Amino acid sequence: MSLERQPTLDAASPVEKAIELAVRFHRGQRDKGGEAYILHPLRMMLQTEDPLVQQAAVLHDVLEDTAATNQDLVDAGVSPAAIEAVQLLTHRRDLSYTDYIIALKPNAVARAAKLLDLRDNYRLDRVAFREGSEAEDSERIQKYILTFRYLSDEIDEVAYRSRMELFHSPRVP
Repeated sequence: MSLERQPTLDAASPVEKAIELAVRFHRGQRDKGGEAYILHPLRMMLQTEDPLVQQAAVLHDVLEDTAATNQDLVDAGVSPAAIEAVQLLTHRRDLSYTDYIIALKPNAVARAAKLLDLRDNYRLDRVAFREGSEAEDSERIQKYILTFRYLSDEIDEVAYRSRMELFHSPRVP
């Protein structure tokens, strides 16, 4: 009986390297329902066979929600095209959500990963109407649905901007 040699990190595929990085940086994080956060990007990744989209999907929140840096992605061996998508998927605080979505749409990898993110975030078994946060949760789901429609080319940019503005207008009782 011979023992097979374990592959070195260098032999790992870019997807495997992205998974390792995501697990390391999301360790200990929980989602709004109290579930291990890493399950969300892993579910996203498993919904596509495109290795670039898989990398972007599993890493889509590491720059925004962890201490990870662009250099961490480069050092880990993540594909440059996936890194570009992750950068676009990182919602900068100086950009409105609407402008963030419009900016990422032309990048096919970022767009595909964001569609996977939206699908996972508004799954009925994941939608949590938390006590005391029902209005906020409902508004978030409405924004996700509008964004999905825009990224799927069901509505154009003018309609998307117009409908998203409704969320920023003062409410009339």
